[in-house]
Amino acid sequence: MRVAFLALFAVVAGLITGMWIGGHPENLPGPVSDVFVQSDLVTEQSPSDEAAGVIAENYWRQTDPDEVQDSSINGMVNTLKKQYKDRFSHYFNADDLTAFNDSINGSFSGVGMTVGEVGKDGLRVGFVFKRSPAEKAGFKQGDVIVTVDGESIKGESADLAVARIKGPEGTDVTLGVRKEGKGKPKEFTLTREEIRVPITSNKVKTVDGKKLGYVRLTTFSDGASVNLRRAVDKAREKGAEGIVVDLRANGGGLLPEAVFTSSIFIPKGEVIVKTESRTQPSKTYRAIGKDIGDFPLTVLVNRDTASAAEILAAALQTDVDAPVVGTRTYGKGVFQQVIDLDNGGALDLTVGEFFTADGVSLAGKGLKPDVRAPLDLDARSDTQLDKAYEVLGDEITAADES
Repeated sequence: MRVAFLALFAVVAGLITGMWIGGHPENLPGPVSDVFVQSDLVTEQSPSDEAAGVIAENYWRQTDPDEVQDSSINGMVNTLKKQYKDRFSHYFNADDLTAFNDSINGSFSGVGMTVGEVGKDGLRVGFVFKRSPAEKAGFKQGDVIVTVDGESIKGESADLAVARIKGPEGTDVTLGVRKEGKGKPKEFTLTREEIRVPITSNKVKTVDGKKLGYVRLTTFSDGASVNLRRAVDKAREKGAEGIVVDLRANGGGLLPEAVFTSSIFIPKGEVIVKTESRTQPSKTYRAIGKDIGDFPLTVLVNRDTASAAEILAAALQTDVDAPVVGTRTYGKGVFQQVIDLDNGGALDLTVGEFFTADGVSLAGKGLKPDVRAPLDLDARSDTQLDKAYEVLGDEITAADES
């Protein structure tokens, strides 16, 4: 029977959580700042404002000034994205920003699945929770969501698309889905439910006489490191001789939590991650201490392992030589800053890049596993986890013999 993995409803790909830091218009990069930040020394209209006025006065159809302004801002952001191959910068108009903030600040209710970004086409279904609305509707891993309530999400921010899918418990949402990512979309109407999913889970199983521990981390939200340490300690108390750290479909989250979780396994002072930015100081983040010591580990990842999860996986691979098993990760590699605009919207701009302990950028290419193990969807067991257990067993044997 295939192992069911519980994870918070989050976007990978783009997921798209990264570093959510408050901001102000005066911090915008030069070309954008010139348009949106009023200077005491400059009083003339910007070209975009002048063009909007000309359109309002002379276009042969009545126009909505807000829509024209939104299109102008989107055009600037899309130009930057195309020029610098940036998948993560976005503009939220006032309505979009309200919907997004409601989705992350309110109680969590949705349809019971994890999702990852699929280029510009939509959202790929990851794990489907047992007894969830998504499972009842027949959603499977690899299905692709292309519309929400009849509106295309092609090219839309993954964060915003997820916000549209989430909503108050008991309300309906209609999703257009391409089964296995193929053919014409078919519509499914699902009723949202409150989804209760633990941040971590742990267990121990005996394989070939060895007690193999398993710990899953689903997100890097506030307090994730405390929960992970607790799960690791419980697995060791149960007699685990080594641990598989499962980061599949973990879309990341807070940078400090990536540092704190890494510090559970990595000796104090070792480099975990470095950041570089044109507008912010470069920083080097190091392990803070109180690690569990020399202990066999194996890290399990997939294409929806992103952002802070990639930082943890890379740190374990680099600093303590933990083998990484699975498929190449998402390749987030950059972080964003949310900068409010006077029109009630906000720019979610990429402002910097992450580098692993040995100076490698994962942006656009992801982390390559030491042992490639694609998931066989037709298998009756979790083939990726089986391979991770096998590799962990070898690590334990090697440790015993050394």
